[in-house]
Amino acid sequence: FPQESAEMSALRALALSVLTAVLASGGNGIQPLGPGCHLYPFNVTIRSDRRGTCQGMQSISACVGYCESSAFPSKYSVLLASNFKRNITSVSQCCTINKMQKVRVKLFCGARKEEVDIFTARSCRCDMCRLSRY
Repeated sequence: FPQESAEMSALRALALSVLTAVLASGGNGIQPLGPGCHLYPFNVTIRSDRRGTCQGMQSISACVGYCESSAFPSKYSVLLASNFKRNITSVSQCCTINKMQKVRVKLFCGARKEEVDIFTARSCRCDMCRLSRY
């Protein structure tokens, strides 16, 4: 995000923190839809600062679910190439966001109103596991 203000950067970081906390705590009580990778809607409160000078609520979605994984003894060629240190080969996919959409959140600051853009998942898929995609 080119030339974004410190306040906007803080809001974006806060939104990501809230998303992580909501998902870690089980969200709004809705259970994932079983095997597969699915959109998971929940409400998030965005605050401009720790005091909550400006705040607003928005429904957004995350990707939640289960994807295929397996582990098996490595082939002899893998053992040779790794000097016999890689005796187990694992293959896995993670539930990831396939498409995202920008959502505008209205923040209410007493009599004044502000807007901030955050992202929500539009579609999900099982894909290569990565530390971070976005």
